[in-house]
Amino acid sequence: MSPKNVIFKKTCKDKSVGVFMGKRDFVDRVDAVDPVDGVILVDPEALAGRKVFVTLSCTFRYGRDDMDVLGIAFRRELYLSTRQVYPPLQDREKGAHTKVQVKLLQKLGINAYPFFFEFPDNLPCSVALQPAPQDVGKQCAVEFEIKAFSAESQDAKVHKRSTVRLMIRKVQYAPETQGTPPSVEITKDFVMSDKPLHIKASLDKELYYHGETIKVLVNITNNSNKTIRNVVLSVDQVANVVLYSNDNYSKCVDIEDSGDSVSAGATLQKVYKLLPLLANNRERRGIALDGKLKHEDTNLASSSIVKEGVLKEVLGIMVSYKVMVKLVIGGMMGSSEVGLEVPFRLMHPKPDTGSWRRSWCSRSLSAPT
Repeated sequence: MSPKNVIFKKTCKDKSVGVFMGKRDFVDRVDAVDPVDGVILVDPEALAGRKVFVTLSCTFRYGRDDMDVLGIAFRRELYLSTRQVYPPLQDREKGAHTKVQVKLLQKLGINAYPFFFEFPDNLPCSVALQPAPQDVGKQCAVEFEIKAFSAESQDAKVHKRSTVRLMIRKVQYAPETQGTPPSVEITKDFVMSDKPLHIKASLDKELYYHGETIKVLVNITNNSNKTIRNVVLSVDQVANVVLYSNDNYSKCVDIEDSGDSVSAGATLQKVYKLLPLLANNRERRGIALDGKLKHEDTNLASSSIVKEGVLKEVLGIMVSYKVMVKLVIGGMMGSSEVGLEVPFRLMHPKPDTGSWRRSWCSRSLSAPT
């Protein structure tokens, strides 16, 4: 996540427009989303009479920018909102909605102007599918961007040297209350066996934080005449790309091949431990990741929480997790499998919300992000 005590700063090449923001991560609390706020610093001489606009956009990409079929680019703009910040359409002090903006206006002087956007409640969070090591260019992702530019008018041609872009993220944190620890059990009957096989798998929690070990209690009562040759557990990440094709990508992000066996008439009760981490999956194409900013690392994508009533079809990439418990059953005709799945959530805890700044620091962002 974005570091604390930093002001993010980026200026366009012709120095006419600069963007200053106190954060680049904006939290979706399901019932409300943090507004996007910042300050634009202009150079009236460099502008030479041009106006300055700022936009907030949300884009879903499913291919590189240079790829297209019959003139159709592999990107879809989900949201775009534009504001004119210079010449100001309202008093600059009244346009400041947050303490961050007030402090920035005081620091930057009379050529600084605030901007403010509110997210609609039906936009997805920042998520990307990890490309393979040999892939180049943009990956399949939901991206958010603040763009400031100077032009004669909002619809006039915009030059790159008069444009500054700053990537931001829309993120979700874990709710403060835990749900009921999930538990799933099944009974399996076999031909030529009078009694069944019973399996139960339980998690110690319903919600885990990134980097936290998942404990799975497995109870097996094998009253059948079959022998269980192996018990295999895995954490599967399911990424549902709902926007353009409703594709489902199920990827194993951690596995425990225990080698445990349970003979006919025997029982097994054991706690297995799983730890899904991006560090162990960096070479795997198609793993869903939380959206990242340039020069920063990320993690496996967090579980998606959707506001009731919002159409899932517009939410880009939906992510969920489940523990899979698979038993390999031996038999005269070869091996067979019996399995069950236990859903859970994987998210970041809500960070400490202390004072927004203790000192004036800045991070200059000169390269595209």
